[in-house]
Amino acid sequence: MAKKALPKPSRTSAATAPSRFSLPQADLLQLARDTVALATRGGASAAEVDVSEGFGQSVSVRQGEVETIEYDRDKGIGVTVYLGQRKGYASTSDFSRQALAQTVDAALAIARYTAEDPCAGLPEKALLAKQWRDPQLYYPWQLSVEGAIDLARRCEDAAFAVSPLVKNSAGATVSLQEGQFATANSLGFAGGYPSSRHYIACSVIAGKKGRNAEMPRDDWYSTHRDPADFPAPESIGDYAARRALSRLGGRKVKTCEVPVIFEAPIASGLLGNFVYAASGGSLYRKASFLVDSLGKRIFAPGINISERPDLPKGLASGPFDNDGVATRSRQVVSDGVLNGYFLSVYTARKLGMTTTGNAGGCHNLVLEPGQEDLAGLIRQVKRGLLVTELLGQGVNYVNGDYSRGAAGYWIENGEIAYPVEEITIAGNLKEMFMNIARVGNDRLVRGPTQTGSILTQRMTGAAPAPRPP
Repeated sequence: MAKKALPKPSRTSAATAPSRFSLPQADLLQLARDTVALATRGGASAAEVDVSEGFGQSVSVRQGEVETIEYDRDKGIGVTVYLGQRKGYASTSDFSRQALAQTVDAALAIARYTAEDPCAGLPEKALLAKQWRDPQLYYPWQLSVEGAIDLARRCEDAAFAVSPLVKNSAGATVSLQEGQFATANSLGFAGGYPSSRHYIACSVIAGKKGRNAEMPRDDWYSTHRDPADFPAPESIGDYAARRALSRLGGRKVKTCEVPVIFEAPIASGLLGNFVYAASGGSLYRKASFLVDSLGKRIFAPGINISERPDLPKGLASGPFDNDGVATRSRQVVSDGVLNGYFLSVYTARKLGMTTTGNAGGCHNLVLEPGQEDLAGLIRQVKRGLLVTELLGQGVNYVNGDYSRGAAGYWIENGEIAYPVEEITIAGNLKEMFMNIARVGNDRLVRGPTQTGSILTQRMTGAAPAPRPP
């Protein structure tokens, strides 16, 4: 029987977005401009203002019953003022004229008692975004609570239908999130736009009775700006169940140094580690193993990483960063060589460099894929690990040491042999980056970093030492 499609999404354009928000986009922009003017009249030598509002709806179902229904709506305005190179900041959720005046006064009062910072201040005017097209990141989902409950039930029901061994559920969730913002500063910059991000998720538990009873859990989710891009919810629940079932019979492994494949959802975290180490805040504090690495090879030859802020429907797309600086596409890594850092106006000044338009983070960082999918990468490994889950935060960015709890599968002769659990994988990010042998073409987009599965030539894997009696 054919699976039902998702409810047809609304095709409301950004121009009609006010019907979804309490204020039109134009009013939000004017509010930002007016508050900047209020700050400069109050004595600020420079000022910037950010205004935002958003709303969300989230429904969770567990074992067929509605567990939670959440609805939120929020708004806020943040005011940053400068008295020379003294900075003050204050915020409020009250948009009344009196509240805005009080917020500006509070920011000015803070600035008067703040130490001077030679790197503080607005961007150079020439760096600010001047003209841009609507990034088209807003796809409202006119989904009722009843409709969301139906989607969540279909997702979870599909998981239970896979096998009688799928005995329990941590729930299926359908969530929609939409918001808009406006920003302005005293150099004349003003801009903003609406955006959306929705997701469908399912987490289930597979059970096995008897002496060796097990209850492995796994999940799967899909997130998109446009609800039209979602697969059928049944496919999400089905895959979550199959992942949980595949973890039955998990074993531990002895300490060994073997190739490790990071599955795509986990591999994106390695790119995140790179971004953190190459970001201005880590660099000027000398808290990164990538200090003074520009122009040097930090990845294996053949590795290419680009930043693409103009990707259609990209989860980290945008024409300007949090400083109002224009974003641009660039090649961050070419053939393993680092071409650029991730810098805001402030961190660039601390380093004596120029901003790269990365206040707020990277914009769709894409690791160029190879020709093989995940199955192809597995076939390249005679004996090693496929990691599908990481636990803990064991990363030392000062020296690159990397140690994480993990679970996944043992590979023998190019095939998955059995699941593994309660293991630790260890290495050093500098070596891990240099030892990347292949990148899969199974790219999964869930955030600002995008990559397929990654095969590293070698890492140390081990079961934890037994606890003392």
